[in-house]
Amino acid sequence: MTRVQTAVNPEALNLRVGEMVEVLSEAEILATLDERGELEELPFMPEMLAFCGQRLTVHKVAHKLCDTISRTGMRRMERAVHLTGARCDGQAHGGCQTACLIYWKEAWLRRVDPGDPAPAAADGTAHDLAASAGPAAGRRLLPVVEVAARKEPGPAGEERFSCQATELLRAAPTCLPLKDVRQYVMDVRTGNAGMFFTLRAFLVGLFNRFQDRSGRVLPRWLRIKGGLRWGFVKGRLVGATPSVTLDLRPGELVRIKSKEEIVKTLNQDLLNRGMGFEEEMSRYCGQTARVLSRVDRCIDEKTGRMLQMKSPCIVLEGVVCAGAYTVSCPREFIPFWREIWLERVEEPA
Repeated sequence: MTRVQTAVNPEALNLRVGEMVEVLSEAEILATLDERGELEELPFMPEMLAFCGQRLTVHKVAHKLCDTISRTGMRRMERAVHLTGARCDGQAHGGCQTACLIYWKEAWLRRVDPGDPAPAAADGTAHDLAASAGPAAGRRLLPVVEVAARKEPGPAGEERFSCQATELLRAAPTCLPLKDVRQYVMDVRTGNAGMFFTLRAFLVGLFNRFQDRSGRVLPRWLRIKGGLRWGFVKGRLVGATPSVTLDLRPGELVRIKSKEEIVKTLNQDLLNRGMGFEEEMSRYCGQTARVLSRVDRCIDEKTGRMLQMKSPCIVLEGVVCAGAYTVSCPREFIPFWREIWLERVEEPA
């Protein structure tokens, strides 16, 4: 039977960074979802159930995102936010270790006063009607979202997953042009970024657009830095790329090598043994950080297949994609680092 999707929060909350919200109960969220466990094509994932009833602050307003599936640029997202500390742990998706920031539709949240000891609702609104469904409705949510977390098996029968990352082109179907100034006003107004950061990110976007076009129409001698995008990362290797095994462990202190050292390990597609080094990662070159974890599996956003790495990559504490080179994208990807791009350093005395 097809469930009718109802609106728990019919009016936009217009949330800002730093505001406190409460994640609705399972029963209330169930009332917003269609038969696929989605709201406006965005899946509610099993990993999100642990946050139901919790109070968290808005980390970023997710009004846009960078398309990492088909590389069409920025896409527009409606009425969604990222919450502080709410990353996907991958438990319902084969142990995926990408640790994406979760998207939360405003309809799954309510704004609360930090000093308010309990959620307020006793006026017969849609919130009360959804909550009255009680624990039984909550128990119905888990099977719905667990089934939705799987796609049809691949051609060879391999398991395939469905998550917010694999379905983002459906959830954000509209491209967001670089020239649409409303996105930059939104970045500043919501607190996603300061005015200087936003202006700089816009100028970098303009520069990258020029570089992409100049590489197609200008002779090589007229191109700026050979037509490279901002960050100016150029790999030169042909064929196999080198590797180093450091066997790094969580808690160890490392230094990210210089850009000059790292580009010597990359092929012309900026890959080292299939792992990409993005221009934004070069912003961290020369810095020190602690190892957070070792990563050996992640979901391919295009196909939903689980990718098993032959040699683990490293995640570093506090190192995320800040969107400085991607028009202030708020997704805050966690970069994966090859061990050859890192080196151990001595602990400070």
